[in-house]
This record gives sequence, structure tokens and C-alpha cells, in this order.
Amino acid sequence: MKHRLFGKHSFNCSEIGFGAWAIGGSWGDQKDADSLAALNRALDLGCNFIDTAAGYGNGRSEKLIGQVLRDRAAAGKTGKVFVATKTPPTGPGGWPPSPYCLADERYPEDYLRENLATRAANLGVEKVDLLQFHTWTRAWNRNPTPFKTLRKLQAEGLVGLIGVSTPEHDQNSVIDLMRGGWIDSVQVIYNLFEQEPAAELLDVAQECGVGVIVRVAFDEGVLTGKFTTDTTFGEGDFRAGYFAGDRLARAVKRADEIKPDLKGSGFSMPQAALKFVLAHPAVSTVIPGIRNVAQAEANCGVSDMPDLSAELLKTLRRHNWRRAFWYGGK
Repeated sequence: MKHRLFGKHSFNCSEIGFGAWAIGGSWGDQKDADSLAALNRALDLGCNFIDTAAGYGNGRSEKLIGQVLRDRAAAGKTGKVFVATKTPPTGPGGWPPSPYCLADERYPEDYLRENLATRAANLGVEKVDLLQFHTWTRAWNRNPTPFKTLRKLQAEGLVGLIGVSTPEHDQNSVIDLMRGGWIDSVQVIYNLFEQEPAAELLDVAQECGVGVIVRVAFDEGVLTGKFTTDTTFGEGDFRAGYFAGDRLARAVKRADEIKPDLKGSGFSMPQAALKFVLAHPAVSTVIPGIRNVAQAEANCGVSDMPDLSAELLKTLRRHNWRRAFWYGGK
């Protein structure tokens, strides 16, 4: 496993991190035994970065991670594992917050303190390594009071680094936050289809020393190349809404157009998808969702593969898809 600096911070993180949404739920049937085995296998392979959130199974994902960390410590496996989690906005209002939401009502200090305490309790730690706001709105950039609160909690030793997970429809809203020194890290959607961050966001992060966590590298699975137009998702599976209506057929068609470009390259679709993300020097880590040992081995193994050639990288850029972002429903 190769490692990279996490922005300007004194932490070398694994190129491949562990995306822990699926082990919390919302991605089909998931057994805790499989989740624990997947976590342990990824960590044994050199992964040292895990990303989770309050909303991943209402704390279930965090508790499984905490269990693994305790068990490994008891077994004498003392290597540092960096865990990032997220706090959602509270109170009435949409997701992401609307331009009319008030920061002090969606992320008030008393709520943030209580929520951070819950995150730490679930993980079994006294200090959370990285706390991220799970979404944001450009409307708060002029007076980002919630980040002032997180800086206060940081000064009190309750949290290590602070960051934000970009709002899907307006990822560039975080650029001002980076330039203003408000955040230590940013979590962004960047993949073979969604290449807009390469226009400015990633370069600004690098200039400002902000750690970059890339999510949705497989575009919720379609960029693994395993979906067809007949693929179905069970009740409660997030992907059923994400690929609603004609979206699955459109996405499969686009994904199939990538396959000829990889012929003879030595890379499978999922390998190329991860290597494409890692080709940008601003990226600190990419966090594919991992649900079992086989996925842990496949994803972690990509780090040790050769980089994409400049020629192949240029070819793959043609798959940039200006569709914006879609939510559940058609």
C-alpha cells in the first residue's frame, strides 16, 4: 500500500481508504461478521484511513469500526488508524441546506457538542481524528459560524482536524472555505464521469494544503462495469433511488463506452476508476465502499499497481459527463 501526505498535516494516509457507508446499511443486506472481516483485512493490507458518518446506520458503522479498533489494540496491533466521521445538519430544512437556512439553526454549538460526543462514544475514542460537516451551503460562506465552533472544539482537544463533505450540486462552494483557512480537509465527488473538481477545486486544495478525500469513485457502482440495464436493487437500497427512471440505462451506456479504452491496458474497470482518481496529485486518499474481504483485497491491491500512462489518462478524460448530480427519483 502506498501512502500520501494528508494535505499539510503530519499524517501519511493510505491511498486507498475504507468507505464505511455500506457496512452501516442502505446498500442491501449486510452481515456484521462480513463487515468486521472486511475492516480487518483492509487494515492488514495497509489501509489506515476509514471514513464513516453518523447517518451510516444511525451509528452502526461507527460502532463496528470502534469494535475493530479495540480488538486490534487488544491483539497488539497498534498501528495508527485515522478515522473520519461526519455530523449532519439538524432541525427542519432540506439536504443540502437551502440558501435560506441559517447556519446557527442547522449547526448550533450545543448540537455540535452533543453530536461530537456521540461520535466519539460510538468510535470508543476521546478525540475524533477528523470531524466533517456532512453537507454545506454556499450561503454560509460569508460567516461560517459552524466552523468557528469546530475550531473551538479543536482547541479544546475534542477533535483533531475539521473538514466538510461537499454538497453534491455545488461542490465549488467549498473553494472559499479552503482559501479562508476554515477547513483542514475536503471530501469531494470525483470520478471518470464527474471531473469538474479538476477545473479548480483540487488545485486550490493543493495550494492551501487541504487534505482531499475522494468519494463516489465508482459512481455508486456503475463504474465497476458490473451493472447492466437489467440490474435491480432491493427495497431500502440507496442505489434504487440513485438510478431511478432511465438513469441506470444511461449510466450503463456511458460506462460501457469506457471498456474499449481499457482493452489491452492491464486495468479492469474498477482498477482504472481508482487509478484515475489517484492520478491527480491533490488527492490524499480515495474511499471506495468495502463490504467484504474480497472487496477489501481488490480495492487495496490497486494501490500497488502501476500508474495510468499519460496517454491512457488523457483518453479516459473524454468520459467527462456534464450531467450535474442526481438525487433519488427521476
